[in-house]
Amino acid sequence: MTNPGWGGAANEGTPPQPRCVRHPDRPTALSCNRCGRPACPECLREAAVGYQCVDCVAAGQRDVRQVRNVAGAVTTQRAVPLVTYILMAVNVGIFLITAAQSRSIMQNQAGSKLFADWALFPPAVVDGQIVRVLGSGFLHFGIIHLAVNMFALWVIGRDTELVLGRARYACVYFVSLLGGSAAVMLFQLGAVTAGASGAVFGLMGAQAVILLRLRRSPAPVISVIAVNVIISITIPGISLWGHLGGLVAGAAATAGILYGPQLLGAGNNREKAITVGWICLGVVVLVPLAVIAVRTLQLRASFGY
Repeated sequence: MTNPGWGGAANEGTPPQPRCVRHPDRPTALSCNRCGRPACPECLREAAVGYQCVDCVAAGQRDVRQVRNVAGAVTTQRAVPLVTYILMAVNVGIFLITAAQSRSIMQNQAGSKLFADWALFPPAVVDGQIVRVLGSGFLHFGIIHLAVNMFALWVIGRDTELVLGRARYACVYFVSLLGGSAAVMLFQLGAVTAGASGAVFGLMGAQAVILLRLRRSPAPVISVIAVNVIISITIPGISLWGHLGGLVAGAAATAGILYGPQLLGAGNNREKAITVGWICLGVVVLVPLAVIAVRTLQLRASFGY
C-alpha cells in the first residue's frame, strides 16, 4: 500500500518557508506590517496595528519631528537638567575640599590653600593669576553661603536649562560668572569675593528675558531680583557689583539667544536662528572677557608692572 503524501518526490513543489531578513538561518511565518518583509519574533516590535520590524521602527522614529521650544531646544517629557546637577555637584565638591583643608565648614576660607588661590582679588589677577576670574565662582564662605546659592541654582537653573538647552544654558551660566568677575575688577579693586551668586543672578536675568520672549509677565522674577539687590545693599560683606555684573551678563546673553535671530533676519529658518543665536552669545561672551583684559592692563600700568 502506498501513501502519495509521503516521500521526497511529493514535496518537490512545496515553496520554501520564508526566513528572517536579519537572521537568514531562522525560518518564520511572521512578517512586518509596514514593509511586508519576513521577520522572526526577536526582530518584531508591537505597533499600533500589528507588528513592525526593528528597521521600520527605527525609520519611523527618525521621521518624527522633534518638538522645540522658543529657544530652539529639543523638548522631551523626561528632560533632565543635567548641567544644573553637575554645577551643583562641582560647587559642593570644591566646598568639601576647602572645608577639609581648613577643617571647618563655617570658616572654610581660613587655612584653605584652594580658597586662597582661587578667591577673586583683583590685584592678584593683575599679577597673572587669571584662574581667580572663574575659580572664585565655585568657592563659598561657609556652608550657609553654599546652601543658599545651591538652593537658588536648583530652583532657577532647572527651568532655565530646559528652555535654553544644556549647551547654551552652560554658556549663559559661565558668561554670568564672568560678568560678575568683570564688575568686581572694575568697581571693587580691594575686595576679596567668592561665590556662585553672580552666576545665579545671571540666571535670574535669563528667566526674565525668557518670560518676555514668551509674552508673559516677568514681574515675579523682577520682584525676586529686587529683593536680592536690597539684601546685597543692606547686608555687609555681600558683593553688590558681582551680583549686578552677573545679572546684566546673563540677561544680555539670553537676549542674544532669543532676540538676536529676529533682529538679524533669521526668519522662520530654525537652523539659521539657532546659528545666529550662538553667534550673538559668542559676542556677549567677549564683552566681559574684554573688560577683564583691558582692566588688567590698566591696573598693571598703574601698579608699575
